[in-house]
Amino acid sequence: MTERATNDRCDRLRSLQVPGDPLVLPNAWDVATARAVVAAGFPVVATTSGGVAATLGYEDHEGAPGHEMLAAAARMVAGVAVPVTVDAEAGYGMEAGELVAALARAGAAGCNLEDTDHATGAQRDPARHAAWLRRVREAADAEGYRLVVNARIDVFLAALGAGRPQGDLVGEALGRARAYLEAGADCVYPIALRERDALAELIAGTPGPVNVLALARGPSLGELTELGAARISYGTLLHRDAMARFEGVLEELRSRGR
Repeated sequence: MTERATNDRCDRLRSLQVPGDPLVLPNAWDVATARAVVAAGFPVVATTSGGVAATLGYEDHEGAPGHEMLAAAARMVAGVAVPVTVDAEAGYGMEAGELVAALARAGAAGCNLEDTDHATGAQRDPARHAAWLRRVREAADAEGYRLVVNARIDVFLAALGAGRPQGDLVGEALGRARAYLEAGADCVYPIALRERDALAELIAGTPGPVNVLALARGPSLGELTELGAARISYGTLLHRDAMARFEGVLEELRSRGR
């Protein structure tokens, strides 16, 4: 893909991130599912690292080599005529310039970059992570690459199971959101945030577009739209559902053969 074509897709993706008129992203994990997303009428394809890793035979959270994940993303980019935003996890240990170059070669219109250090399992220091995001933005700008950066915030994910109300964590998440946007991110993604009041507070206090994960126990698509979400994505949820259905069919076939 040419540089101009990639940048056209970047611009298209950025233009669709509208608070109150959200871009809905059913995440795909291979070319077949990416094409199904487009055939269903969605204007953008987002990848899921969990689904792509599983398809390649690895665990999520950077269990797969970065070059294999990005090669899979490149095949999806080549297989559809719409922007593809790539779940690049925490950057696969690459320096900012190296990651940007790899995303550009893949033709990615955008990427998710999360603030968890998968080597330690802990969240990165927000100032250091913001500085890394700034280097990503500067590397992209230096190449004239209008990459759309979606900065994932893992505050709520890290607290799952701890029993703390999500409202108690909004202040920390907002601090990260503001720092990441100031560093050059185009959108922030407080993954696993599902409590309505906490979502409303975070979206209202964030000076930029917010991506929300669609969860069965969270607000509906209509409610997320009313709250001002700019993007709504499904993460690994569709891959998990598809695999559960496949396993159910296999069990039925096995039972019939007894």
